[in-house]
Amino acid sequence: MPKQSSINKSIFDKILDFLCQVNVVFTGIALVFLTIIFGWLVFGRYVLNATPTWVEQASLLLVVYIGFFGGAVGVHKKTHLGVAVFKELSPRPVKLVFEFLNHILLGIFGVVMTFYGYQLMIFKWASKIPLLPISEGFRALPIMLSGVLIFLFSVGHLIHFFKGTDQNETQ
Repeated sequence: MPKQSSINKSIFDKILDFLCQVNVVFTGIALVFLTIIFGWLVFGRYVLNATPTWVEQASLLLVVYIGFFGGAVGVHKKTHLGVAVFKELSPRPVKLVFEFLNHILLGIFGVVMTFYGYQLMIFKWASKIPLLPISEGFRALPIMLSGVLIFLFSVGHLIHFFKGTDQNETQ
């Protein structure tokens, strides 16, 4: 079945696509910065003989953002981790049940991530990341934000599921 044209997309679909694209750009930029700061680490260690101490904490922070926002993109594009063997071997009615449950469970997971990510962010906000002048709450921020995105992307998939327009495995 051909991809749905952008003319037929609802405003909600266009917003979800835009949020996904922002995530892709953001994670790409974060990967570039991660590469640059590791280059600086190697240069500082072996050329200047002075290892920059902040690189480890900065890289850990970037990896958290890349992982969580990249995971949200995977939910939108249906490339997230999953066990598809049971779905693929099942008859069509069972496939539909698996697909529906997948979207529901991912939506619930997004709500749980949002709720507990917010609590963790508030709890950690008063402390600072060692060697970086920013709050520890920034480590939990991507948990909360990606939870919101996962929930929204799951709702979008459920809308298409009920409209019968979500037959493609990937978008």
